[in-house]
Amino acid sequence: MKLAPNPTRLLSPLKPLWESRHQWWLIALMWLMMVAPAQASLLLRVAIKQDVSEVTIGSSTPATVLDSAGQSLGQLNGMEASLARSTGSGVALGGWQGNQIVIEPSGDGFVYIGDRWYRGNTILVPTSGGLTVINQVDLEEYLYSVLGAEMSPSWPQEALKAQAVAARTYALYQRQKRGNSLYDLGNDTYWQVYQGVEKEANTTHAAVQATAGQVLVYNGQPIEAVFHSSSGGHTENVEDVWMEPRPYLRGVPDHDAGSPVYQWTETFTSSQLSSRISGVGNVLSMRPQRTSPHGRIQSILIVGDAGQRTLDGEELRQALNLRSARFTVVPQGGPSASKNTLSNTPAGFTIQGRGFGHGIGLSQWGAYNLASQGVNYQQIVLHYYQNATLAKIRVE
Repeated sequence: MKLAPNPTRLLSPLKPLWESRHQWWLIALMWLMMVAPAQASLLLRVAIKQDVSEVTIGSSTPATVLDSAGQSLGQLNGMEASLARSTGSGVALGGWQGNQIVIEPSGDGFVYIGDRWYRGNTILVPTSGGLTVINQVDLEEYLYSVLGAEMSPSWPQEALKAQAVAARTYALYQRQKRGNSLYDLGNDTYWQVYQGVEKEANTTHAAVQATAGQVLVYNGQPIEAVFHSSSGGHTENVEDVWMEPRPYLRGVPDHDAGSPVYQWTETFTSSQLSSRISGVGNVLSMRPQRTSPHGRIQSILIVGDAGQRTLDGEELRQALNLRSARFTVVPQGGPSASKNTLSNTPAGFTIQGRGFGHGIGLSQWGAYNLASQGVNYQQIVLHYYQNATLAKIRVE
C-alpha cells in the first residue's frame, strides 16, 4: 500500500526575531546572567496510539527496522505502508517480530503513524491492551507541531514565542511529573495537542527557534505552565479552580478584551436542562453557592421539582458544554403556563459567560492582544506566570 504524498519540508532560513522594546533589556539581562548558553537537544517519547490491536506504519524514506537490542531486522521501503499488530507477548511489523520494534527513517525522512506524518522515529511496544505506538522526537521539533495545534500560526510572532516557551515548559513538567517507563507524554489536550507535521508552519518554526531551550522555572524547576484561550478579563489563582496553590499561577488582569470568546451567551429551555442535569426533574432555579474572586463558579445548587443537586463549576460546564465556568444565570420568562395549569418552572435560563477555558496561567488571547501592541514574549510570559523566571535548559 502506498502512503499519502511525502510532506514537504517546511524549514526555511530564518533570522532571529528578537526585537528589544521599551525597557525590557533589563529582563533579558537578568536571564542572561542566570544561565549559561546551552544547546537544547532532548528526545521526547510521545504516545500516539495506545492499546490498539493494529496500526499503519510507514516512512517517507527507506527506514531501518531495529529490535529492542538495536540490532537491524531489515529495511522498510520508503512510501510503503506496513501493518503493525500485537502478537500477545510481542509486536509484528510485516514479516518481523520482536518484543519491541523501532523504525528509523534515513536522511530527513518522516515516519507515518496511523494517519499522520511525524518527525523522529517510531517505537512499537506491546502492552496489556495490545500495541502502543510511540513517536520519539526532538523536543524542539515536537514544539513546531504543538504550537500550530494550540495557537493559530497566523498570530503575531511574539504571541507564538510566548506560547512556545509555555509549551516547552509544560512538556518538561509533564515529562517529569506524569511520564512513565513507556512514554513521557501523550498527544491530546490533557498533555497538549500534538498532531505531527501537518500542524507545522514557517511561523511556528520561527517562534520555536527564536526561543530554543527557554523555559519558565520556579525554585530551579520547570513550572506547570498551563494555558487557556481567554479568561474574560482576569485570570484565576490556581487554588480557586483546582486544589493545590502554586506561587506562579496567580490571578492577574488579562488583556483579552475584544476576543471572540471574551463574552458569550447561551440559552437553554427547561426541558434541555432537565435532560442534561439528571436527578432534579424540571429545573426551577440555579443558584451559585461559591465563586472565585473573579466570578468563576466553584459550586452551584440546582433545584428542581423532583430534587436538588450541588455541582461544581466544571461539572456544570461539561454538562452544558459551556466555554468556561465563569458565568451568571438568569431565569427566562417566569413561570410557564399550560392549558389548565400554571407551573413554577421557568420557561428557560440564559447563561451569560466570559472567557474560554479554565482561566489559569497564560491567556492566549491576552498574549495575542499584547503582542499586537508591541509587547514582547518575555513581558507576556512573566505577566501571566507571576514569580517565575526565564531560564535555558541544559541537556547533559
